[in-house]
Amino acid sequence: MTKGPLVREIVFEALTEILEENRHCHVVLARALEKYRYLEKPDRSLIKRMVHGTVEYRMTIDHILNLYSKVKTEKQKPAIRTILRMSAYQILYLDRVPDFAVCNEAVKLAGRKGFRGLSGFVNGVLRAVARDKERLSFEEPSLKYSMPAWILKMWEEELGREAAAGICGSFLKGRPLMVRCNRSRASEEAVAASLESQGVAARDMGAGVLSLSGVDYPEALEAFERGWIQIQDLSSALAGEAAGFHEGDTVLDVCGAPGGKSVCAADHLGGTGLVVCRDITEGKIRLIEDTIRRSGFSNIQAGVWDALCFDPEWEGRADVVIADLPCSGLGIIGRKPDIKYHASPERIRELAALQREILDVVWRYVKPGGTLVFSTCTISRRENQENRRWFLENHPFEPADIRGRLGDGFEQESLREGCIQLLPGIHPCDGFFIAVMERKAVPVV
Repeated sequence: MTKGPLVREIVFEALTEILEENRHCHVVLARALEKYRYLEKPDRSLIKRMVHGTVEYRMTIDHILNLYSKVKTEKQKPAIRTILRMSAYQILYLDRVPDFAVCNEAVKLAGRKGFRGLSGFVNGVLRAVARDKERLSFEEPSLKYSMPAWILKMWEEELGREAAAGICGSFLKGRPLMVRCNRSRASEEAVAASLESQGVAARDMGAGVLSLSGVDYPEALEAFERGWIQIQDLSSALAGEAAGFHEGDTVLDVCGAPGGKSVCAADHLGGTGLVVCRDITEGKIRLIEDTIRRSGFSNIQAGVWDALCFDPEWEGRADVVIADLPCSGLGIIGRKPDIKYHASPERIRELAALQREILDVVWRYVKPGGTLVFSTCTISRRENQENRRWFLENHPFEPADIRGRLGDGFEQESLREGCIQLLPGIHPCDGFFIAVMERKAVPVV
């Protein structure tokens, strides 16, 4: 099999898992790219772009296909539906392969999958899409941005129409690979030199974070293998900056997999103190342990613990508790586009309630005068601002003034009250909410 058909086979299999079997896009794609590491960089890049893009634009693609197909997408055979979606994405959004070649390859792929009798249907629908593609445009924002209408409406109500459009548009532009430098392991100059030697360009984003370009397989970077860098978006790294760690601190990360924020804490501590990173399953702990081993920090420990269960051994012991809690993930749709198809208002309510349950437990681990960092990777008032307000109203904490901790470009009045909502399209990072609160000192009797 030549590389062209092989690439389409790989894309077909990945999309079948994601769109028909509800597997996570980033997991399926990472596994496919690992399996086919031997392919040349342009082919691997095309696989990534076609899989991610087809998932990203699925709503709009389905609408367009339904304009030209008597059999609507939801009624089509899964294999045919996948072939039409991936091929329509190529026709509508890519220009590497001529439209006629895309149609021909789709027909051949349908034949290889046992649907030779539907080759005329596949060919007819795709050629109609190719013929009319220059005339297709959508004023309806949901179709323009391929975003579920309820999410768009929520953001318009909470943030305004302009901000909501900016967020959606930013997601469709793609997200750069960002890494955080472990500055107590290697200087940023040494990291930059190492990256440059491997043909990788790096742009300083602040907070020790670099935006990389020219990376095909980040795990093969010398700086990654040596534990000098870790894959972490600027938004996540800013949560560590906001925490205000001090050397010698005892830090508890209650929902810590895969361990990025714990490594960030250990780096800020300069090898002093103690960081304990916990999560609910052995599988997640293995991810944390892999991160710890590669980072080379000796002041981190990992262990299984359900954050909903109180641990009396930790009561009043932590200088900082990191609570990066389960959330709807709407802030990282640009990296994980399938999130928007699985989210729902009901799920947001469930997650917001779960966050409150966890916060009701973990605040007791913070010593008087200590800090609780509550964060999520979503854009939702119910999960973020409303839960912060509820927490402060019902627990012995007060907002921390975090002005000056996040660096240029992030100064805003909400930092005086210890919180910030990061928004793609406005800030150069993923959507993220950070709230820093200090436990009130015990009054002297």
